Amino acid sequence: MTPAPGDRGAALLSVLLLVAVMAVIAATALDRLTLATRIAGSAATVDQGRAYSFAAEQIALGRVADLVGRDPAKLTLAGDWLGRDFVLPLPGGEGRARLTDASNCFNLNSLVAETLPGRLTQRMGAQRQFAALMTLLGIEDGEAQAIAGAAADWIDSDSNEGRLGAEDNVYRSLPGAYLPANRKMAHVSELRAVRGVSAKLYAQLEPWVCVLPTTDPVKLNVNTLAAWQAPLVAMLWPGEIDVRAARAALAARPAGGYGSSVRFWEASAFDRRKPPDDVAEQAAVTSRWLVLTTNVTMGDGFLTAVSLIDANGGAPSVGTAPPVIVRRDWGESD
Repeated sequence: MTPAPGDRGAALLSVLLLVAVMAVIAATALDRLTLATRIAGSAATVDQGRAYSFAAEQIALGRVADLVGRDPAKLTLAGDWLGRDFVLPLPGGEGRARLTDASNCFNLNSLVAETLPGRLTQRMGAQRQFAALMTLLGIEDGEAQAIAGAAADWIDSDSNEGRLGAEDNVYRSLPGAYLPANRKMAHVSELRAVRGVSAKLYAQLEPWVCVLPTTDPVKLNVNTLAAWQAPLVAMLWPGEIDVRAARAALAARPAGGYGSSVRFWEASAFDRRKPPDDVAEQAAVTSRWLVLTTNVTMGDGFLTAVSLIDANGGAPSVGTAPPVIVRRDWGESD
């Protein structure tokens, strides 16, 4: 029986439709296969980049051990290690590693003192220093004091508002209500959540503040501080030291560095004025905390690791334990 012309047309249309559907399915499958291949390749590149970063950390730990082993009593710029990029030739790519001194900043966690394990109480002297630093950076005094108080309330263990501080009720009333952490900060970006810290103000403060895993008072290394960091020295003794004197004392640093904090405070720029003992001790000549920034480039892939190094290895003083990595952040760089 011969098919009618209309039946032959319908059969041809069905076949063409089937071919079109198969073509779409094949194209989709090929696209997904290509995407899966790229994802797998990217994952392999990331894994390889991380492995290279871990290797760079081990090299850096050896380098730090050598640096602090030369003279456990002080850490200076000898060896041209601070802020210098060290190139790491890699198969199919390149790595760059840079060591910086993580002690030369205002540690936000120093706004409190850990009086008992897990019990954090406000440290008023640190609040005054933080407010003084902000004032030296051009922030209005009242605003600076309010931010210092709010930052201390953000970290301390209780829910009682300190002077000019902010606790639960304040944050509940804000758009997108939230609560303060009431614990040590884990990252400097937490400062952005503190009442009064706008995006503009945070950008202004970010180069000067840090978050270390300790609540000890700030201890600057006057042997590695750069002249532009003079406001950090001036904040230690608010109203008694100006930035110009601090910069002059750093510029007068001996080639081999200051041998002790006593020698630093004896610099002529300070006009023989002696700060209180607790303030004097905040100008140290060694560093416990260092930061290693590693950038790995492989083809089109790029990976950044920022590793915090404890030069004391968790021990009370340098030289009794090897340096260790205590924190690592991926994908962030200055």
